[in-house]
Amino acid sequence: MISRPLVKTFLLCCLIAQLSLPSLAQTDSLMGFSRGGSQSQLAIEQRYDEMLQAQNLDDWMKFMSARPHHVGSPYDKQVVDFMTNKFKEWGYEVKVESFDILFPTPKVLQLELISPTRYTAKLSEPPVEGDVSSTLTDEALPPYNCFSVDGDVTAELVFVNYGLPEDYEELEKLGVDVKGKIVLAKYMGSWRGIKPKVAAEKGAIGCIIYSDPQDDGFFQGDTYPEGPYKNEFGVQRGAVMDLPLSPGDVLTPGYGATKKAKRLAKEDAPALTKIPVLPISYHDALPLLEALEGPVAPGSWRGGLPLTYHIGPGPATVHLKVAFNWDMKPAHNIIATLRGSEYPDEWVIRGNHHDAWVHGALDPVSGMVILMEEARSVSELVKSGHSPKRTIVYCAWGAEEPGLIGSTEWVETHEEELKEKAVAYINTDGSGSGFLYAGGSHTLEKFFSGITEVVMDPQTDVPLLKRRNAYENLSGEDNWSHFKLYALGSGSDYSPFFQHTGIASFNLGFGGESSGGEYHTMYDTYEMYKRFKDPTFQYGVTLAKVAGRTTLRLANAEILPFEFQHFTNTVAEYVDEVIKLADALRENTEKENKRITEGVYALAADPSKLFVVPEPKPSVPYFNFAPLQNVLDELKLQAQTFEEVSKTASISEADKQKLNQLLKDMERSLTREEGLPGRPWFKHHIYAPGFYTGYGVKTLPGVRESIEQRNFEQVDVQIKLVAEVLSRFSDKICEAVALMK
Repeated sequence: MISRPLVKTFLLCCLIAQLSLPSLAQTDSLMGFSRGGSQSQLAIEQRYDEMLQAQNLDDWMKFMSARPHHVGSPYDKQVVDFMTNKFKEWGYEVKVESFDILFPTPKVLQLELISPTRYTAKLSEPPVEGDVSSTLTDEALPPYNCFSVDGDVTAELVFVNYGLPEDYEELEKLGVDVKGKIVLAKYMGSWRGIKPKVAAEKGAIGCIIYSDPQDDGFFQGDTYPEGPYKNEFGVQRGAVMDLPLSPGDVLTPGYGATKKAKRLAKEDAPALTKIPVLPISYHDALPLLEALEGPVAPGSWRGGLPLTYHIGPGPATVHLKVAFNWDMKPAHNIIATLRGSEYPDEWVIRGNHHDAWVHGALDPVSGMVILMEEARSVSELVKSGHSPKRTIVYCAWGAEEPGLIGSTEWVETHEEELKEKAVAYINTDGSGSGFLYAGGSHTLEKFFSGITEVVMDPQTDVPLLKRRNAYENLSGEDNWSHFKLYALGSGSDYSPFFQHTGIASFNLGFGGESSGGEYHTMYDTYEMYKRFKDPTFQYGVTLAKVAGRTTLRLANAEILPFEFQHFTNTVAEYVDEVIKLADALRENTEKENKRITEGVYALAADPSKLFVVPEPKPSVPYFNFAPLQNVLDELKLQAQTFEEVSKTASISEADKQKLNQLLKDMERSLTREEGLPGRPWFKHHIYAPGFYTGYGVKTLPGVRESIEQRNFEQVDVQIKLVAEVLSRFSDKICEAVALMK
């Protein structure tokens, strides 16, 4: 570690010295480029923009989404071959790397209401007028939840709102126990796999998930085909594996699913659900909800169906039976490489998945065709003499939908090489129209904000940052002085790069003016996309400009454009949040326990039981946040020092290479090999998906979730671990400053 006085000496020297080498950080330069390098890069970007063609996006989407192409399907292979040939045609070195993965498909799907009335759920999505693609039902997988266990159960039904831990706390106050029952949960509120996970923890024997029209249907707007929102028969497919434990192939947790890999027995796979699960439409949910009695649901639980929402249990009794073909299928990853002209062993990786639950026009084809058009345009730049300095790797991932499997297996297989060579990973998935949404590493937030200031919105002809800022103002938020990256949780292919391997990452897309209910349904078709999402692909081209610049600037930068003040300020906000979280939990616990001791109890579901007396909760201790607060002071100093030195520093070619290697590895210093408590696959200690949110992020996850889950003896332990991680990060900044002497 370099001492603080020595850092200040370097800063002073850099500020006063008259250096002979040209500066790499002029005020009128792009981040990471000298003045001359900036002009050259801007000229390349102008040529790149001119090459982008919206018609390619349209043509490729029409072909790739023409038929269902789930994992292992015949059309999935046709899509892979189509893309492979395109990348070869454009001059890339192309490899199709396949993994053998477990991919269950439905064999038996049954749901019946057997009392007090009878109803057999349809469990199907009929074709709609004007959408030819929706007629291809014979080729499509029926609505199901992948990685549900087989099961045949009959029990009383209980409505559990979104099926989150706090919903079960409310049920407990009402005297409702789900042990031995089948639960009915609404989609939304968390990732779908959390619902059967929590239900099983509470003793339920089955789980049904439906989309309530208030969240995802006619309450939001006209339904398909009149409008884009979910019609009464639409069903959201999706995986329900324990994603917060680890994504990827469930039989090879933590290592690549190669042909020779040792595999767990299915019964021993920890990521499978513990109870059977089935998704249904709100058409099929209506009779079930109508048959429920018991307490009326709290106001925040009620949805958009024409009935009084009751909780149960019963008298509605349902029979749920699901069984699956537990087959091994190939997950095909297309890896298209363009070797860097100066730094071939430094990789900028750009990815999007290609598999879909059905047609997948929005998810994922809209993003996949954008990546393809980027790759084609970059190949044209190369032909005109503009080869990128670093290697660019374009990736089309397979088997993302059932659990980020293709990308995870590739990362696990090539983990050591990626740690050595990867500079950053840039992800897209589905994309529509409206406003730019971007999440990622806050060490690259300033760099990315500069891109949003020069790429124009195609509707308003103002910079993307300005349009997003207007949206934030209308939403009651403060002005954005720069584009703010959201913190990455999970839900797409950046997760193995970012949270497992510690590679700086982005996730990019447009939305806000293309909302709808097609997600993971039969109706995510080319016809739907052309009517309601991005009809002329103008936002697709705009996203290609954003992602293309992100890729090209990282590939061509003289000094990698990492910066640490944005990161430090963001982490300081996270620290404030966890301190306030602990204080709020302590205050609320004291109030609740006081209510209990004063005899203010909730009414029971059964009036004959009079009152339910909750158990008092353990009081919340005071935690020692000083290690985090102290390391933040040091981190702020180092980040400020780096900022000041980088404004004037010049650097030799040899030290430039050392500096780039150091900057490339900064994000990895935020990981610990031991991973997070109870889930060692997730190694990043600043960002992770929540254990009970799935997709939703938990920042400072070890600390935050120890507080939330009342694992109080772990809080101070996790505070010290995060402080150690941030101290190591601060030391790395110090080393970078020394190289800019």
